Amino acid sequence: MNVRIGQGYDVHAFGDGDHVMLGGVRVPHEHGVIAHSDGDVVLHALCDAMLGALALGDIGRHFPPSDPRWKDADSRTFLRHCNALLRERGWRVGNADITVVCERPKVGPHAEAMRAVVADDLGIALDEVSIKATTSERLGFTGRAEGIAALAVCLLVRDAG
Repeated sequence: MNVRIGQGYDVHAFGDGDHVMLGGVRVPHEHGVIAHSDGDVVLHALCDAMLGALALGDIGRHFPPSDPRWKDADSRTFLRHCNALLRERGWRVGNADITVVCERPKVGPHAEAMRAVVADDLGIALDEVSIKATTSERLGFTGRAEGIAALAVCLLVRDAG
């Protein structure tokens, strides 16, 4: 098989703070997130998609919240680790498509910067990363602005080199 598909999902409740980390970008917001690491739902969902495509478990298996090493950790570290695991096994991300679900903060003004961070960390072209957002029409926990979620899908391809 020369391709594999993975999907990931992550969610964090809002808490104290003045920003959220999304796709490795600091986005100003009236809240932070409650999380062991930096709580970057974009990168956590993408890591789960990557790991899932190769049946390597989930982000919690590789970076357990019970481990103090990951307290307030930069989630880009997680993404780079997951990418290294793929590369060691002869795979690379062919493309990644990520959707952020929230009423606020507005993701659109930061989406290009997020795409650039993800593409750079994965060593892939910018046009192989999509980051977009939607609301939940004021329904559920995201609609009530209690938290933020992200969904990710990625295609892995055999590395030709």
